[in-house]
Amino acid sequence: MYVNRMGYHSINTQIVFDHNDMIMDVVARWPGSTHDSRILRGSGLWQVFDRNLLPQNDHFLLGDSGYPCKRWPLTPYVRPANNAQEAYNRAHKLTRSKVERGIGQLKRRWGILHGEVRLAPEKTCKVIIACAVLHNICKLHGVPDVDDLPEDPVRNDGIHVGPEDGLRFRDIICEQYFRL
Repeated sequence: MYVNRMGYHSINTQIVFDHNDMIMDVVARWPGSTHDSRILRGSGLWQVFDRNLLPQNDHFLLGDSGYPCKRWPLTPYVRPANNAQEAYNRAHKLTRSKVERGIGQLKRRWGILHGEVRLAPEKTCKVIIACAVLHNICKLHGVPDVDDLPEDPVRNDGIHVGPEDGLRFRDIICEQYFRL
């Protein structure tokens, strides 16, 4: 059940980002073999959108062609027939790329999500949710993404910090606080 279509074990996670890369919804509980549209149909998002609990025309979800095309989620045209449909597909792709970028930020910030997680599926689901919550906390408090950090960090006192500084700093702490 947990082997996905690419042949490795995974948890299929539904994640919704807003325009500020904040996670609005995350569902992490389905085996990797579960189809995305099945996850959506079983989610609270389906209930909210299908029952029109949000203001009309103000909220949309974008999905790939694997989702059903409804008033939401909006899906791309498989075979665009005119310039307007091609322009729609370009805008759809550009907007959906924010989700891919958000997932990339999440995986870079929380490296455990970037590779194999050696935990039971139930615990892995909790780790995914925890990372999503922490992602939003970091966003709210302006904690920079790994990609936003300078190449050559500089401390407040103007001294450049390199990889060898950890060893030097440890020696200073040891001398100051642990000298007998």
